[in-house]
Amino acid sequence: MDENAKKELKKITSRRMDFKVQEVVILVVITCIFSFFAGTAFTKMKENPEVLNSEPLVMSDELVDFIYTYQNIVNQYYKDVDEKVLLNAALKGVLSEIEDPYSIYMDEDEYSNLNINLEGSYDGLGISIEKDSATNYMIVRSVFKNSAADKAGLKVDDAILSVNGKDVTGLTTSEFSALVLQGEETKYVMSVLRGEETLSITVEKANVVIPSIETEIFERNNKKIGYIYISIFAKNTSEQFKEELKKFEKGKIDALIIDVRDNTGGHLTAVEDILSQFFDSSYIIYQLEQDGQRQRIHSDGDETKEYPIALLANQYSASASEVLIGCLKDNLGAIVIGEKTYGKGTVQQLVDLSNGDQYKITTKKWLTPKGTWVNDTNGIAPDIEVKLSEEYFNNPSNETDNQLQRALEELSK
Repeated sequence: MDENAKKELKKITSRRMDFKVQEVVILVVITCIFSFFAGTAFTKMKENPEVLNSEPLVMSDELVDFIYTYQNIVNQYYKDVDEKVLLNAALKGVLSEIEDPYSIYMDEDEYSNLNINLEGSYDGLGISIEKDSATNYMIVRSVFKNSAADKAGLKVDDAILSVNGKDVTGLTTSEFSALVLQGEETKYVMSVLRGEETLSITVEKANVVIPSIETEIFERNNKKIGYIYISIFAKNTSEQFKEELKKFEKGKIDALIIDVRDNTGGHLTAVEDILSQFFDSSYIIYQLEQDGQRQRIHSDGDETKEYPIALLANQYSASASEVLIGCLKDNLGAIVIGEKTYGKGTVQQLVDLSNGDQYKITTKKWLTPKGTWVNDTNGIAPDIEVKLSEEYFNNPSNETDNQLQRALEELSK
C-alpha cells in the first residue's frame, strides 16, 4: 500500500465512515487500541454515536492497513464474502492474540446460554435437557420447581419426541432450545415417552426463575447449623440468599456453612450484595486494581455477623466464589474446608455488539480485603484440607459427604 493511498485512507477514516468500516473500528478500538475508550461500556457508544465522531480518530498505520485489507477483500476477492463472518473472525483473532483465557468472543447462541444462567431467569419451560446418543431422544434431566413444565406434569427422564407436531429426535440440544425459547409460539404440545407410555403434555411458556440456592438445617451437639449451597452468582442470587439467611437467623442458628464447591462465579454485584449481608460499611469486601491504582470496595451493610462460618470449596470454586471466600476468611476468620480453589483473580467486562454477538475482555484484577491476589496457581488454600471420599462418589449423600461432615464437626465443637 503506497503512502498516498495510506494518507487518503487516513483522511476518510478521520471523518464519519460508512457503517461496515465504522463497525470494524469500533471492534478494534474497544478491544485493544485507544486507552481513552478503556472501561467505557459499548452501550454508551451506541446511545451516543457522536462520541465516535466528535473529533477525528487518530489512526495508526497498522490499523489503516487492517481496514484497507478488509475493504480490499470485500471489494476485490473473486467470490462473494460474508462480511459478518470476516468481522467475527477478525475479532476472535484479536482476542486470541491477547492470550487471556477469559477474554473471548461469543456468538448470539453462546451468549444466550450464558445470559440465561447469569440473569437467573428467562421466558421458557423450566427444564434442562440432554441428548441421549443411543436413542436420539431429548431427555428431561431436571424440572425447576413451580415452573411451567412442573405445573404441566413433565418429569425427570421423560423423553420428548415431538413439539407441536415437529419431530425433535433429530435436533441437537441447541436446536431444541432455540425452538422453544426463540419461537413465536407460547404454547407447546409435546409428545412425551414415559417408560413405555406415550403422553401428550401441553406446556405454556412463562417466566422461569432458576434456583441458585439450596438450604438445609443440621443439628449437632445441641447446635443448630445452617447450610446454604450457591450454584452460581446470578443477578437474583443475592435475593434468594437473603431470604434464606433471614429464615436461618429467625430460627436462631448457631453457625453457618456456605458451600461454593463447583461454583465457577458469576456477577460481581451479586457477591457484593451477599457479602454486604455479613458486614457493616466499615469493612472492605474486596479490592480492584487497574493500571497500578487500587480501589477499595466497602460493604453496603449496617451490621456485622458474629456466628462462626465455614466455607466448602474445591478446585472448581472460582472468581466470584473466591471473592466470597477471601472476604469471609480475611474479615471474619471463616474456616475454609475442602480443596484449593481455582485461582481466578481477574474481572471481565461484557460488551454488546450491534450484530447481537458479545465478547468478554479482562479489564481489572481483584484482590482480597488484605490485598492477596489469588490468580493462577495461587488460589485460596483450605484451612482444613479434605478430599471427597470414594464412598461419596459411589453413593452421594449428606452422610457420605466427608467435606460437609468435617464442617459440621468443626462448627459443633
